[in-house]
Amino acid sequence: MANPRKPEGVLARLRAQPLWKQALIWVLAALVVVAAVVLVAKGLRAIPAVKDFVATYPGHTTPPAGTPEGFPGWLRWQHYLNFFFMVLIVRSGLRVRTVQRPAAYFTPKKRGRGAAPKKISLDLWFHQSIDILWLVNGLVFAVLLFTTGQWARIVPTSWDVFPNAISAALQYASLDWPTENGWVSYNALQLLTYFLTVFIAAPLAALSGWRMSGLFPAKNKALAKAYPIEWARAVHFPVMLYFVLFMIVHVVLVLSTGALRNLNHMFWGQDVSSWAGFIVFVVGLAVAIGVMEGARPVVLRPVASLMGKVSRN
Repeated sequence: MANPRKPEGVLARLRAQPLWKQALIWVLAALVVVAAVVLVAKGLRAIPAVKDFVATYPGHTTPPAGTPEGFPGWLRWQHYLNFFFMVLIVRSGLRVRTVQRPAAYFTPKKRGRGAAPKKISLDLWFHQSIDILWLVNGLVFAVLLFTTGQWARIVPTSWDVFPNAISAALQYASLDWPTENGWVSYNALQLLTYFLTVFIAAPLAALSGWRMSGLFPAKNKALAKAYPIEWARAVHFPVMLYFVLFMIVHVVLVLSTGALRNLNHMFWGQDVSSWAGFIVFVVGLAVAIGVMEGARPVVLRPVASLMGKVSRN
């Protein structure tokens, strides 16, 4: 007698649906979760003890004396380049994970003695190349951050940042935005989030990507054993998801908490509400989308061929 057919899981049934229906289901599920979070947050804020907590910790901390205000030109460029490279990294990383038969392969030029260079897909070559540019940009950012004093805007300097971050999160969740002036300082939740992104998530992405790349000294058995590739794989994809979530939430909050003023801060360098920053943002976004969509094998082949051999198999 044939075995009874096992019931399919919810995720398996979801994957069997058309792409548009999957997207619709996820959007509806997200809206339900957001609505539940808002209702819970509003209910919590009606409790007297919670009201007192928010009054005691309004959501922001005082930056150290001498902390610079505003967004200098180098910071605005670094911010855009970081976004630009991250978009390409996420897109190329997803292609590496999902494309079954790459359109082309890349083999680096052999340098010196030793084993022959390892052949990789053209998608992986592009992903690793953008990774290197992102790392260089990050190193420049770190140097300028600490030499100009801008570090004080995203590094916690007092313990009250934690209760203030909880208060800010509660205010965001209840759709009652915390009072802030990003030109002068970030609120506590922003500060902790930027600290996590710059000093924890970014290094984790870099170290895990290095372990999985051809740049890792695989011949060093002791190092390979101390840092197994399985660990890197377990970290790299979740960190990428974190960056995707961060960018989505970041853009949504920028646009919903005073779009023109926020965009002028980061793209025009002025604490005003005008359309200048918005225009620069739209142009920059169009450039990023254009490069992302244009990074196809027909475009990548001639560039990759300058650094090695490109073949169809």
